[in-house]
Amino acid sequence: MVIDHIGIVVRSLEEGIQQWTDLFGYRQNSDIVLNTRQKVKVVFLAKQGSLPVKLVEPSEPASPVYLFARKGGGLHHLCFRCENLKIQIPLLQAKEAKFLVPPEPGEAFKNHDIAFFLAKNNLNIELIDTREKQGWAQEQ
Repeated sequence: MVIDHIGIVVRSLEEGIQQWTDLFGYRQNSDIVLNTRQKVKVVFLAKQGSLPVKLVEPSEPASPVYLFARKGGGLHHLCFRCENLKIQIPLLQAKEAKFLVPPEPGEAFKNHDIAFFLAKNNLNIELIDTREKQGWAQEQ
């Protein structure tokens, strides 16, 4: 497995994009995507030679990240990309990672399945087995 991206919860995608552009030189590198299952809007940012960052904004009060965003947000998850979710999931479970969200289509990943786990030390893990991202542009 390798780290695909870092997930950051923000109150506003527009403000988050501006902050990451001004402070770190990242640029918006995907469409803004509404994830109806997780009740969030997401956008990927990229910078040559660095890991992508996914900004996550709750789209409604029922979103699992709504309260976190209201408190100011911050680091939410590390996303690991593996070869095959069906193989990797039982391996993570055998190492005591607990399902938060079982595999389901992720709109930001062109409806490839994603899953979320919670591992020891409160490590929130998103697991994917694709490189595809909705509206992804070549790194700028």
